Amino acid sequence: MKQILGIVGSARRLGNSEIMVKAIFRHIDQPCELLLLRLTDFQIESCRGCYQCLFKDGQCVIHDDHQLVLDAIAAADALILAAPTYFLGVHSCLKRFLDRGLTVYGSVDRLWGKPAVGVTIAGIPGMEGNALLGIDSFLKLMLTDVRQTQIVYGALPGEIFLNDKNIGIAKSLADSLFGPAVAKPGPCCPLCGGDTFRFLGGDQVRCMVCSNTGTIGTDHGSLVMDIRPTDHQLFLTRDDVSNHRDWLIGMKDRFKTMRDRLKPITLDYRKVGRWIKPPDKTSAPESEKE
Repeated sequence: MKQILGIVGSARRLGNSEIMVKAIFRHIDQPCELLLLRLTDFQIESCRGCYQCLFKDGQCVIHDDHQLVLDAIAAADALILAAPTYFLGVHSCLKRFLDRGLTVYGSVDRLWGKPAVGVTIAGIPGMEGNALLGIDSFLKLMLTDVRQTQIVYGALPGEIFLNDKNIGIAKSLADSLFGPAVAKPGPCCPLCGGDTFRFLGGDQVRCMVCSNTGTIGTDHGSLVMDIRPTDHQLFLTRDDVSNHRDWLIGMKDRFKTMRDRLKPITLDYRKVGRWIKPPDKTSAPESEKE
């Protein structure tokens, strides 16, 4: 029996993100087990940028719950992801987890190519901002095979399923998880399937999922994106993943050779400005001092 991991990127119990994951699961037409993971329940510290995980078989030096979540993703046969839109972007718990993403290089064989679907929920139609980009990026950078991603609208818990269209979206996401992938309507990146672009001037555009650049044109009245891969990719193929990891590891030797040139530059800024620091939580508040 296949094991599906439902990742809920929201702290709200029985909120729209949670019930969407469960609704998608209900529509899967083969025997499966659903395991649920509420990402906000786990302590995920901010990345320190130390790069030690690259030299420790993917093991982060921070002792928190990040590895537990990564192991759960790696153990699953497929993923369902749902997260709300907060202030025109997807819930920050997804980005906090992704910031520790260098650890995936220690688990590529366990992560690569899992089928995945994702959905973001926004309270006001059209006010999702870049939230769907956050869903797409999370699934791509977790090295999954993204079968379909969607936006649904509803503010109150359960409100999304007052709309029959959203029930149909849940079924479509379920069908595509182990069936044919569903392309997004409109112009998409031919490399990664992303549909969010930055316009660079003229006919130049950049895909915001895979970060490759190309041109935008028309073909019989339809917009067409001609995006070409550069020599440096992150996730389009397994070789890309290995090559990027090797490039990152090579930064250690590069830093050693450039250290004497770089150090004077950084030290020149050491005494600029005054830091605002958080209160010392190890000392008692003034009201408790004798």
